[in-house]
Amino acid sequence: MAEVLLFHHVQGLTEGVIAFADELRRAGHTVHTPDLFDGRTFESIEAGLAHVEEEGFEAVAERGIRAAEGLPAELVYAGFSFGVVPAQKLAQTRPGARGALLFYSCLPLEYVGPWPNGLPGQVHGMDRDPIFAGEGDLEAAKALVEQTSSVELFLYPGDQHYFADRSLPSYDENATVLLTRRVLDFLSAL
Repeated sequence: MAEVLLFHHVQGLTEGVIAFADELRRAGHTVHTPDLFDGRTFESIEAGLAHVEEEGFEAVAERGIRAAEGLPAELVYAGFSFGVVPAQKLAQTRPGARGALLFYSCLPLEYVGPWPNGLPGQVHGMDRDPIFAGEGDLEAAKALVEQTSSVELFLYPGDQHYFADRSLPSYDENATVLLTRRVLDFLSAL
């Protein structure tokens, strides 16, 4: 079984993020869900982004990096949207990473550096999501897949950003069922 460090999105550690982590736990995986916002959640992406900007983007991302301290090196790093920032950075720079799960976002490799040789990963997003598909994440994911044979890109039909968070109006049950199955298969194969 895998041990996963899962980072939430800018709306905070919502009930939907916790429910997703619990799905992985029910399958036998250990999942850590650090709260980068100290219990605060936000009603919208815009409100969450305003909070991150107020706290400082790099300061919040660094909080995520520090969340790995004291945990084993052999982790799968996972993140939802903003949570991809610390997840991808840790996967690419912390020795011992077992994998990366990037939901709704993907950083260009220039942001962090080269992808570790052979590190398995998955990127999940909706094909018409104005943030994922419209702000460069999809292009970054395609470039990552082209540069490595160990990362897969999964596109789902739709235009929602936080589609796997069942506590939000953007939730898409069909896409989430498929995403969860793909993630569980990925973790079982490690």
